[in-house]
Amino acid sequence: MNRIGKILPVEGYYVVLKESLPIDYAKSLTHLYQPLIGIQAVTLYQTLLHEKDLQMNNTKPQTHHTLMNYLNLPLDEIYAARLKLEGIGMLKTYQKNNGTNNIYTYELQPLFSPKNFFKDPMLSQLLYHHIGMDKYNGLKQYFVQQSMDTYGESITASFLDVFQTIRPVSTIEVEDEEEPAGMVEHTDLSWIEHVLKQRMIPVQKVLTSYNRKLISQMMFLYDLETFEIEKSLLWALTDENYLHVDEFKAACHDVFQSKSKGNKVQLTEKDSFIDGNQTDRKKPETKEEQLIQHLETISPKQLLEDLSSGNQASEQDLRLIRDTMTQQGLPSPVMNVLIHYVLLQSNMKLSKAYLGKIASHWSRANLKTAKEAMVFAKQERNSFQKGKTSPNTYRTKQSREVIPDWFKEQKSKQRQMAAAQEEVLDEAKEQKEIEALLKQYSSNNK
Repeated sequence: MNRIGKILPVEGYYVVLKESLPIDYAKSLTHLYQPLIGIQAVTLYQTLLHEKDLQMNNTKPQTHHTLMNYLNLPLDEIYAARLKLEGIGMLKTYQKNNGTNNIYTYELQPLFSPKNFFKDPMLSQLLYHHIGMDKYNGLKQYFVQQSMDTYGESITASFLDVFQTIRPVSTIEVEDEEEPAGMVEHTDLSWIEHVLKQRMIPVQKVLTSYNRKLISQMMFLYDLETFEIEKSLLWALTDENYLHVDEFKAACHDVFQSKSKGNKVQLTEKDSFIDGNQTDRKKPETKEEQLIQHLETISPKQLLEDLSSGNQASEQDLRLIRDTMTQQGLPSPVMNVLIHYVLLQSNMKLSKAYLGKIASHWSRANLKTAKEAMVFAKQERNSFQKGKTSPNTYRTKQSREVIPDWFKEQKSKQRQMAAAQEEVLDEAKEQKEIEALLKQYSSNNK
């Protein structure tokens, strides 16, 4: 990855601290964060933290050349360390131009205390994979269990034991009350909600704010599909329909191991990383690219509702799609293209036999993205149409007439022109279908 030139030595920066750090933040940095992001990123964080105090009485920004001297590192490595801090949630970066150079503001984010670090599902699970079970259990026992067992059993009265309000407040679960902070946004869990309702499991009891964040993080950490998360979730539910956090994380890890073929979970930098500037990101230019982007991001349930003008998807269709995804292991974007393809080919009807036949074919083709599925579907349709229009090579009787060469050439040109015209008509029809779908999506999402 080319990072040279992302920051210039003469460009200045300010440092601000959003909130006060916990007293034992140094222990978190050394024992918990450093195994994940490395010594250079940790040193950069500490340097910026102490730079904040020096800048309190100085209105002029420091230059990055000074930072290079402090860290004894080239600027491209400092930039790489900065990205790691941003990615893991320890730093936010802002940029503005003063007419001559860019000026950056580095806003340091508060760290977890050691005890709260182990409450975050994403970070604690990543640490487990980086340092191994024995070292992880040793750190957890030292930082968490030590503080819990020191004073004996807690008999502290709760708010509800002491006070009463006008409107009674429902009992709050003490365990897992703190929502995990992290780098992953909430994902669309409407599919999971539908599964829980089908099984008569109270949705609000299972999909609490904490559990929603936990599910999103495990999907990201282990690169799991919706149907795989569904299996892990149902496995980890207790008899009282509470989600057992540790069992859920273990189930997600087991699913990952069964399909990863020995791959390890570890923080690595993306080769295709694009800087956070939105203007640098490639935007969809054609109608087809817009459709592919849409199919990559929505759930199959949302797609069905979009295609039915916002009406609720039927239980039968949802069950059919869920069973197909589970049996064939199709990712959600590929399943979206399959639904779109089958509906267009069968007059907007979902045929179980037709859907299952194509799904098994696409599963063997090992399609992973909506774009791959779209290209594959086009190739299949084109080969099918060519098979219908190609002349029959097997004849029962050979014609005895002598056909002039000019006549053969004329017929050949006519067939080529007809095929080209049919292809143009197909493309035009396809573009109209895509435009109609995009128009429908935009109107439903307003």
